[in-house]
Amino acid sequence: MKDWQKYLLALAVVVAIFAIPFVVNGSAKFGGADMAGSAAIEQQQPGYQRWVVPLWTPPPETESMLFALQAAIGGSIIGYFVGHERARMEMERKGAKKAE
Repeated sequence: MKDWQKYLLALAVVVAIFAIPFVVNGSAKFGGADMAGSAAIEQQQPGYQRWVVPLWTPPPETESMLFALQAAIGGSIIGYFVGHERARMEMERKGAKKAE
């Protein structure tokens, strides 16, 4: 199997993983875990008091920007290590060809 076929297959698997929940239950509300946890606690114990409160709650736009920044930093770190590993393997392959 050629490299481009492997990448295409991997892309198809990723798209399928994201699409299957929407196909199986398209009318479901996909909310965040924070809201689901808070709702479950409120349902089980209506008078529950939090132990810790946030020092600062950013506005929704800032919260989205910080989340996107976090994702970009994580993607950059992963990309760096993937690129580093690929370059190392390429250098090893070139070194093996010169030794022949």
